[in-house]
Amino acid sequence: MRRPSVMRARSTERPRRLAAVLGLLVLLTGATALAADTSTQPVPGPSPRPNILLLVAEDLSPRVGAFGDPLARTPHLDRLAAEGVRYTRVFTTAGVCAPSRAALILGRHQNATGSGHMRTASRPDGAYTSVPPMDAKAFPELLRAAGYFTYQQGKLDYQFSGPFPGSGPPSIWDVEDGSGGWSDRDAGRPFFGMVNFMVTHESGLFPPLGTWPRSGLHFVMQLAQAWYRRGFSDRVVPTDPEAVVVPAYYPDLPEIRRDIARQYDNVQVMDAQVGALLDRLEDEGLADSTIVIWTTDHGDGLPRAKRELFHAGIHVPLIIRWPDALRPTGLEPGSVDDQLISFVDLAATILCIAGVSLPAGLHGRDFLDPTAPPRSFVYAARDRIDEWTDRQRAVFDGRFKYIRSFYPDLPAGMYLAFREHLGSMRAWRAAHERGELSPAERLFFEPPGEEQLYDLLRDPDEVSNRVHDPDYAPILERMRRAYAGFTERVPDLGAIPEADLVARFRPDGRQPITPPPAFTIDPAPGGATLTILPPEPMASIEYRVGGGRWQLYTRPIRLAGGERVEARAVRYGWATSESSAYRVP
Repeated sequence: MRRPSVMRARSTERPRRLAAVLGLLVLLTGATALAADTSTQPVPGPSPRPNILLLVAEDLSPRVGAFGDPLARTPHLDRLAAEGVRYTRVFTTAGVCAPSRAALILGRHQNATGSGHMRTASRPDGAYTSVPPMDAKAFPELLRAAGYFTYQQGKLDYQFSGPFPGSGPPSIWDVEDGSGGWSDRDAGRPFFGMVNFMVTHESGLFPPLGTWPRSGLHFVMQLAQAWYRRGFSDRVVPTDPEAVVVPAYYPDLPEIRRDIARQYDNVQVMDAQVGALLDRLEDEGLADSTIVIWTTDHGDGLPRAKRELFHAGIHVPLIIRWPDALRPTGLEPGSVDDQLISFVDLAATILCIAGVSLPAGLHGRDFLDPTAPPRSFVYAARDRIDEWTDRQRAVFDGRFKYIRSFYPDLPAGMYLAFREHLGSMRAWRAAHERGELSPAERLFFEPPGEEQLYDLLRDPDEVSNRVHDPDYAPILERMRRAYAGFTERVPDLGAIPEADLVARFRPDGRQPITPPPAFTIDPAPGGATLTILPPEPMASIEYRVGGGRWQLYTRPIRLAGGERVEARAVRYGWATSESSAYRVP
């Protein structure tokens, strides 16, 4: 018998690179396809494992009727909640999208993976990608390795990718082009889909023409927002600005009321898009085999909410609906669960729903496990925000919020070019410059100091800092200890200057390229068994046979004589390798 041989074949494919403008077109064409596509046919036969659909709206706090908001018009989400379970104390690990999405996809706090700055792809001093630890794997890739068909529609934005499809490791998803979906899978194969709803994004609150001609980019974003609403805008019942509740930290200005009202209008569009997708599940006979999870990537896209560690920035709604046959014991339709949940818990929970063993290194827990001890704290972080270097850390125990600021003189209301497109932000800043704000309304423009402590039961708007209140001294010490304990358990790469972090990720100033994989060939009668060797420890490998769809490599491949196989490798944060190819004699 011939001994297996090892070979490295000639490159046949270069890494994919997608220009930002093409990515925007993908988002434009794909974001509404998820709701509008009704041409697909049902895939026959039930799956032995549940399908899982994760729906993520952008920039939205619990402005949903089912979560007690009387102004929200959300009939489809209310129905989903009535058929599922509402989780009322869920918190993201950041108040802004890219760091939050990094924590969601890896099940690890973004600061432990070098993914905390907003954002790596638009760093003012030069773009880069974070490079997570070698053993960190996105949970959809773990599902894919376990046999799930994985697809994604809309934004990636997990820091070791750019925002657009095609900019991250290709090993995570079977389909990552903003189109298609579960109908692209092989019959009988369970699916995991992650669908993003952009219509509630902060940019949806900008004036209709952006700030044209001041910013052409944001004019384009408004065209994108019009596309996201396509087919759904006529369902919106305009929200009366006079009816909205203005939090204590805002001045009661017409521009602020208008932006809050516009947020409710955008929520109506998103709700209708979710409803169209749920209807499609029903029409295609998949509702009884699909677990639906709906949440948002962080809090409201309003000033003093988005980007912040206050509740308005990190408190999000979560609904899970199980088909009757798949619902865990003790979870009744329409029930409410008020346990503390962190965004890093979602990866562990979804993997357990799918029956996939949890890898080492996750920071989250399966919050559906009735035998697991409940969380005592959730943690969140903020680092550089666009053009401003910052570092804040937060701990919340269900009532008290502790925030530690490492740049105590930097106000939250510093000038951010992107945020200044909000009419509410510009009006609030102008009122501050005129000296018209109350003490609570001025806080946004004042240095936060090194520490903040809030009692959310008595102060839900977080405007009364209790750090120097002697009655709260024992609570302050307990929260300090909780933060210190967290820093001992979880590394914090945010403590490293970002320039040093970039140098670590790009030693020669360029993104490293994953070397191509090698093959071990074991000849057999009529063909061969092919083993693909990773070029880097724990690098992910994809392969395809005869130019077909790329598949995740998990075990040796049996090939017939004459078949040609291609393989490529990627380490997260590095560029994808060139392809290696081999044809069986």
